[in-house]
Amino acid sequence: QVQLVESGGGLVQAGGSLRLSCAFSGGTFSRNVMGWFRQAPGKEREFVAGISWSGSTTLYADSVKGRFTISRDNAKNTTYLQMNSLKPEDTAVYYCAATPALVPGRKTPDGYLYWGQGTQVTVSS
Repeated sequence: QVQLVESGGGLVQAGGSLRLSCAFSGGTFSRNVMGWFRQAPGKEREFVAGISWSGSTTLYADSVKGRFTISRDNAKNTTYLQMNSLKPEDTAVYYCAATPALVPGRKTPDGYLYWGQGTQVTVSS
């Protein structure tokens, strides 16, 4: 059974940076597209970024393009989300997601099969 465990969330001031990590276990990491989603209070879960099995293809939400970077280390079964120039509107619970595929396609939660428990990111103004 695939398990995803996020870490790295916390409280940061606007303009600061955080790096989230997601540890994958219970399956073949390199056969999965990895993604990050976020959900703010009262809002729907939204796509943040996705990365192909090789790391050569990435997708981003317009709201984070140029500020966030998704990456993966297939040797460590881990995917990362580097978040720079954080804004108060980035405050949310961030979820790691995985699905058996080669390239990221869908930007909706139903495009991903496995989910982590989430990690809180709070950006103060």
